[in-house]
Amino acid sequence: MSIERSGRRVGQARIRSIAEELLSASTLCAISTVGPRGRAYVNTAYFAWSQDLRIVWLSEPSAQHSRNLRANGSVAIAVYDSSQTWGREDRGIQICGEAHAGGPDAEEIYTRRFSAYGESELDYRFYELVPRSLKLFDERALGRATFVTARVGDGRLAWERTEIYRT
Repeated sequence: MSIERSGRRVGQARIRSIAEELLSASTLCAISTVGPRGRAYVNTAYFAWSQDLRIVWLSEPSAQHSRNLRANGSVAIAVYDSSQTWGREDRGIQICGEAHAGGPDAEEIYTRRFSAYGESELDYRFYELVPRSLKLFDERALGRATFVTARVGDGRLAWERTEIYRT
């Protein structure tokens, strides 16, 4: 297998459209944090997202991943539909950036997606990922084994590279 760098640029509007569709396709994400001694740690959580592509989730402050991100805010999140069938057209999104306690609009963003949250009595806290980059994988939209990476800044997207995995 080899990875071929393609010169095929993808426009900001198309990247945003695909990213929003992928984020809407699942309510669960896998959150990877950096633990003590630099070890990876992953957690699954329900998430919501904002127009500037911040990812918001709710978590117990004493949970390992919450403690990890307070010590080191470097976080990666993967969102995908776990009911996909191997060998068919696959899709998913990976987002990397810095995470911290949720801002003043975190609850509003989360409640927009999960209206039942307002009725809960959880003693959890909101956290948010401010994206630095994202990687799209949507074979229906981008082609077989094609990954598109974009930089994210203040909610704006800029194409960085297109990679095609060859067998």
